[in-house]
Amino acid sequence: MQGVTVSLDDTKNHIDLKLEPTLFNKEADMRDIMAAISDSEFSEFYISESTLKSAIDKANHYFKNKEETVVSERIGEKRNAEVEFRFENENMLATLVLVTPYGGKIPSLQTLKTLAQKYNVRKGFSIKALKAVIKQAREVKPGTVIEKVCAKGLPPREGKNSRFIPLVPNALERVLRPQNSDGSRVDMRNLGEVICVKAQTEVLRRTPPTSGRKGFDVKGNVLEATSGEWQDFKMGDNTAVSEKDENVLVATIGGMPKWRDMVMNIDDTYICNGVNVGTGHINYDGAVLVNGDVTEKMIIKASGDVTINGFVESAQIESGGDIIITEGAMGKVNDSASSYSCQLTAAGSIHVQHGQGLDLQCTGDITVGRQLAYSRLKCGGSVIVGQLDNPQGNLFACDVVSQNKVIAGTLGAVSGSTLKVDFSPGFNLLLERKDSLDELLRQIKENNLRHKEKLDFIKKKLIPTDLKSKVDEALELLKNEEALLHWIEAKASMMKESKDKYQSEIRLIANKRLYAGVSVKLNNRNWRSEREYDRSQVKYEGHQWHYEPIV
Repeated sequence: MQGVTVSLDDTKNHIDLKLEPTLFNKEADMRDIMAAISDSEFSEFYISESTLKSAIDKANHYFKNKEETVVSERIGEKRNAEVEFRFENENMLATLVLVTPYGGKIPSLQTLKTLAQKYNVRKGFSIKALKAVIKQAREVKPGTVIEKVCAKGLPPREGKNSRFIPLVPNALERVLRPQNSDGSRVDMRNLGEVICVKAQTEVLRRTPPTSGRKGFDVKGNVLEATSGEWQDFKMGDNTAVSEKDENVLVATIGGMPKWRDMVMNIDDTYICNGVNVGTGHINYDGAVLVNGDVTEKMIIKASGDVTINGFVESAQIESGGDIIITEGAMGKVNDSASSYSCQLTAAGSIHVQHGQGLDLQCTGDITVGRQLAYSRLKCGGSVIVGQLDNPQGNLFACDVVSQNKVIAGTLGAVSGSTLKVDFSPGFNLLLERKDSLDELLRQIKENNLRHKEKLDFIKKKLIPTDLKSKVDEALELLKNEEALLHWIEAKASMMKESKDKYQSEIRLIANKRLYAGVSVKLNNRNWRSEREYDRSQVKYEGHQWHYEPIV
């Protein structure tokens, strides 16, 4: 455009604009001048649009009035990159903020490192992050703001409290972990000797707490770690602290160890070579170990674990712990499947190698070594048929009530015999508890709101001196009520999470085959297999049962 001259000053760092209105053909247009600058050697320089506009307005004014005044302004300059470091999270993070240059220099890696030291960034530095910023700065437009975390502190690692390590396994753990016979194959019959410890045997060790690990922030300040604490032994039955080592628990009697809920108990153990008409029934306050068979119509009742290294036929066994049958169990069922001659009831878990015609009830898991058929199962945990790491056993013609997964190699049978699995009772119990907690929470919220309104009203009044202590007492009660409210709210939230978790975890898993005649239920939501499927699972999602193959 005539009358417009853009040039560098003598230092080559500034852009000067010269406007001669007497040479204009028309009024100068800011957009035309900016476009010309963008297409020139000054395209990467910083341009002050406000200064440029002011100069153009003056020149256009002189052009209209036909004045010969020349307008000269410095409208731009070369700018180097701007760098600063910002600290966050109590100096645990340092962020590099770089504004890319206008025709100026991009700082080198060494320059950024020097600037970081100047800003007191001392530790946790990332050279890789600085290189990434430099590379990005070369690729983006001038004036672009680049932000990148360039240093991270190391938070202290809190020390761990002392831990408790059982030195002897539970009987059930030993049964579910068969011993290697030749180093490669696993012999399912070789379960090792059932553990019965002698008096003064070490059964539980307490490890010392750890001191933790110190940390640091990006400025190099050391962050001290909190050491763990010593935890006291929860003394179980027939145990005592060792006289030789205060961190070891020993058995005070000979018996069967039982590690549960962070407590080690030594159950006084009754040992016999079989239970039959010759020995009579067994009712024992402790653990029972039978190295033989339990014959028809015999009864065993024990407050501890019941371990049977043999076969059980049409017997009744009740245990305050686990029931472990290393061989099989068998019973008879009446025509209506309402009465079972072989009944196993445990407060813990139940394990049987194989079975038929059994009535199994426990609060823990039911594990079966190979096969279970024509039985009734009710448990508070999972039903697993086969080895724990890869269940390949068979489960068919049973009625199952479970509160967790039902896993086997084969579910159902070729004959189409029915296998019914019901997850409703455990879910309904959760719903009942949740509804009770929600109702309690609603009532406490209403009471708390009413009490708060009344106390707010009282506090606005002039309180006599003799009543001030009563008001203070009421305020303290309100504070306690609010604490109770928060606690119940947390419990209600946990109960909702438990309900959601229950629905997401229940499922049937068939690792080999799922036959027709298998049904699963959660209240009024049902699913039934009408044909044979390969490896598959049936899970509950979106308030419906869904079948999907296992790939």
